[in-house]
Amino acid sequence: MTEKVALIGAGAMGGAIGTRLLETGNRLAVFDLDAGKVAELVARGAVSASSAAEAAAQSEYVITSLNSPEIVRRAVFGQAGVAEGAKPGTIIIDMSSIDPVATRQLSQDASEKGLRWVDSPLSGGAPKALIGELTLMAGGEAADVEQAHTVLRHVASNYTHMGPSGAGQTTKLINQVLCGLGFLAVAEATQLALDAGVDAAKIPQALKGGRADSAILQEYMPRFVSKDYRRTGRIDNMVKDLNGALDLARASHTSMPMTALCAEIHRMLTAAGIGGEDQAAVMEYFKGPDKEQFK
Repeated sequence: MTEKVALIGAGAMGGAIGTRLLETGNRLAVFDLDAGKVAELVARGAVSASSAAEAAAQSEYVITSLNSPEIVRRAVFGQAGVAEGAKPGTIIIDMSSIDPVATRQLSQDASEKGLRWVDSPLSGGAPKALIGELTLMAGGEAADVEQAHTVLRHVASNYTHMGPSGAGQTTKLINQVLCGLGFLAVAEATQLALDAGVDAAKIPQALKGGRADSAILQEYMPRFVSKDYRRTGRIDNMVKDLNGALDLARASHTSMPMTALCAEIHRMLTAAGIGGEDQAAVMEYFKGPDKEQFK
């Protein structure tokens, strides 16, 4: 069945989601401040909208894929935002990774305007979106979460209702703790293998099925070995997510020493100017300072 969907935010992740929705036969109206990103989806069959309000007016569902709660709020409730154009009862599916507290407030504000809100952050990145195998963790009213699946089934193979508004975002923070620590653990193990003279490219196969195996090991150790830094995510986005997890930890009085260290390493890499690079670039951490800069 063809669904009418508005996509607000056509960056690396939003663009992949939009591409998949078009490939599975949905009608897509897209708005992004970056005209080039919009043009890429228009070339695949999407319709360009001049504002978030215009995109929402043409659609039954609105998907937002943005970088912060402030940007989400502006896109939805700001001038020419989603709320100005959306029909009453429209479901807004926020696939951004933002904090649970902000999400609950956004959901409440949407409800006051007759709109429904589902927070549905993701795991799997652009590669999984393109083949419809994202993992989604959803928060919101049960009926809204179920209806949102009408659209999200095209991009996800694993979709779980975690609880009320904000529960999806809380689960995503937990996911990011595991991913952030996992990236660093695999990168550190890769460097040890390289320094010790073991063929690190063989390790994923050697450990496959064992307790040390993971999706990050299988995907990223080969990339770490070959310095394949093609962008499917960003180091500075991990900083944002780990900061969110630490904020939640402070509020819940949870001790998270390893996550704090992981966040500091990601901040250090961002300060070094590689925050916009993929997680594969955490291998740069093991180079240490460039001695040439001290001459």
